[in-house]
Amino acid sequence: MDYAIPEDFQFPPDELSEAPLPLFDAPPPQEELFARLRLSRSRRVGPATFRRLIAEHGDARTALAALPDIARAAGDSGYEVATEAMVRAEIRAARKHGARLLTLGAPGYPARLNDVADAPAILWAQGDPALLARPTVAVVGTRNASSLALRMARALGRDLAKAGVTVVSGLARGVDTVAHEASLPGGTVAVHAGGLDRVYPAENADLAARIAAEGCSLSERPFGYGPQARDFPRRNRIVSGVALAVVVVEAAAKSGSMITARDALDQGREVLAVPGHPFDGRASGCNLLLRDGATLVRGAEDILEVLAGLRDDVVPTARPVIAPVVPALEPATDIDGRILDLLSPVPVAEDQLLRDLAAAGAVASRHLATRLSEMELAGLIARRAGGGLVRL
Repeated sequence: MDYAIPEDFQFPPDELSEAPLPLFDAPPPQEELFARLRLSRSRRVGPATFRRLIAEHGDARTALAALPDIARAAGDSGYEVATEAMVRAEIRAARKHGARLLTLGAPGYPARLNDVADAPAILWAQGDPALLARPTVAVVGTRNASSLALRMARALGRDLAKAGVTVVSGLARGVDTVAHEASLPGGTVAVHAGGLDRVYPAENADLAARIAAEGCSLSERPFGYGPQARDFPRRNRIVSGVALAVVVVEAAAKSGSMITARDALDQGREVLAVPGHPFDGRASGCNLLLRDGATLVRGAEDILEVLAGLRDDVVPTARPVIAPVVPALEPATDIDGRILDLLSPVPVAEDQLLRDLAAAGAVASRHLATRLSEMELAGLIARRAGGGLVRL
């Protein structure tokens, strides 16, 4: 069988680490890289099957040749491996977008992720994967984040980056977006659920482009692949797998962020959480994690202390300087809904709410008082002692 490599399919030596990993002591041959990509794209070959086939046959080229017979013995007489044409097309798309291939067990693949049982067989990477060799923390949370959660996510992202820690997240709305934006100057990694050219949500396309240029973007999916519902939980195992610790800023008891936390526990990672008001359902997941032993987070100092306890040589000595910031929020089409999203059972000052809304371009100050009064009359919000606003 011909395993010829497209002429433009090259991996410059400086893109590959010299550190040996379990399956290769040196960068694998081009033919093996091509075969590994082809094997990983073959029907019903998931991470566990990929590992088993490589272990049994020694290399991907031999495993590919044996795969039809294995499928036939299992009752699938019409099984066909992924075609060379399909893989060549994927490689051409990757070259067009400036991506490189990272393969499980080979130099260049994220070292922490390599030890995860269901780690993806291949990853496409844009930007600088070396960011993952630094101390790395995942910051995750709800898409429908409160004002308090957004400010906390921004502060954590900014202060961790200043301390030399890489921040990884899933590029979702809300907490993920704010954490990426705040940490981008110091180093952030975005894990995509779909192909690197199919950004979700679409409004994060500009942010994703900046991360690909200044940070690092990762995906196990081919270019052109639009994410489906099942892909988001799968992405979460990568978010936690490349990190030393996972910080949940705000999350409901049943949410994608809680899936990430469970993945982190299964992978032996540290789990930390920001406490929330017991009446706010968006914080119920964080409070459950804290009840079950997660480390409480009041700021980046708490996270850096945990990292320092994991390994003395992975955490920089720099400590962040905390400063107030105004979060940049996504535009909202429904002003009442945007106000309710930003409020929680924890009182928020009216001027702070105005700044949050103004940052999103959602409402002018002259309209806010009228809307708040109408929402109070409707029983949607209330004022507490000192004038703070809460969601009912």
